[in-house]
Amino acid sequence: MRPGVLALMLSMAPLPALAHKVIFGVFPSGDAIEGELGFSNGDMAVGAVIEVYDTSGTKLGDATTDGDGFFLYTPQSPVAHQFRADLGAGHVAEAVMPADEVAAILGVAKIDPPAPAATAAATAPSVIVASLSDADRAEIATIVRDEMRPLRREIAAYKEKNDLQTILGGLGYIAGLFGLGFYIAARRRLAG
Repeated sequence: MRPGVLALMLSMAPLPALAHKVIFGVFPSGDAIEGELGFSNGDMAVGAVIEVYDTSGTKLGDATTDGDGFFLYTPQSPVAHQFRADLGAGHVAEAVMPADEVAAILGVAKIDPPAPAATAAATAPSVIVASLSDADRAEIATIVRDEMRPLRREIAAYKEKNDLQTILGGLGYIAGLFGLGFYIAARRRLAG
């Protein structure tokens, strides 16, 4: 076979795609909404603009990710918040925080259907829980948030590295090695 033909065939061979997924999550953090934006390979989206909309499409504001791919947004009204980031190259991330979670952040009571008074009084236990000041709660939230950041990244990286395709690929390699071993053993048996 000619070297030029071989080079042409090799250049047309399909290559594995090195794609990665966008990781985008939002969660309550004290009196704000904290979010994380990055890619499944561990790269974080630094300096990305996050646009915030309500369910009708009205823009509520925006935030920018820091050097670790995190952002903070302080909600103003107890409506569902839709977060959107366009990272280019077809990478668009969206996340939603429901209205009841936003209401809890703002300290607005969620309106529930009224329960019968007799049943509620009979089943409600009378427990007093030690209360924390707002400063203590904010400090605890900051500590927990800082401790959770590396865990979230490790979980995302673990999910990406150990997905079903990787597992099936490993099993395929093992089966191929067994087939190669059986082929060599059969050749030796026929030759000897």
